[in-house]
Amino acid sequence: MKRTDVTEMIVLAKRKKKCTWDDCAKVLGQSKEWSTAALLGQMTLTEEQAKNIGEYLGLPADAVDCLQVVPYKGSLPTAVPTDPLIYRFYELISVYGTTFKELIHEEFGDGIMSAIDFKMDLQREPNAMGDRVSINMSGKFLPYKTY
Repeated sequence: MKRTDVTEMIVLAKRKKKCTWDDCAKVLGQSKEWSTAALLGQMTLTEEQAKNIGEYLGLPADAVDCLQVVPYKGSLPTAVPTDPLIYRFYELISVYGTTFKELIHEEFGDGIMSAIDFKMDLQREPNAMGDRVSINMSGKFLPYKTY
């Protein structure tokens, strides 16, 4: 069984159960953001988490085992994403990526923001002109070392 097969099973089981990613996160005992990434194939679950979500979603034992294997990270199938929502993030990086880079380097020095020591919070922000998406990302700064 491939991890992509398990992801498809999870999405179908979630739809059939009519539950939310937040419901799944509560079963896993993690944030909805991390849990969603994990269930979409980007994180490794502990044995207990895998068993709990497997029972909750009615997954077969092979799928539960697969959830405990370190995945191949990166889920975008093409260099330029075609899904409109994901493309907007690509566009965001295309337009503001150099700004992020310059401001991070100015504030912290030469290094990167970790996507490993990382957290994210996604919330709906009510607005009279139309609700807004609020995403707060926080990653540890990792300076480049000289040797």
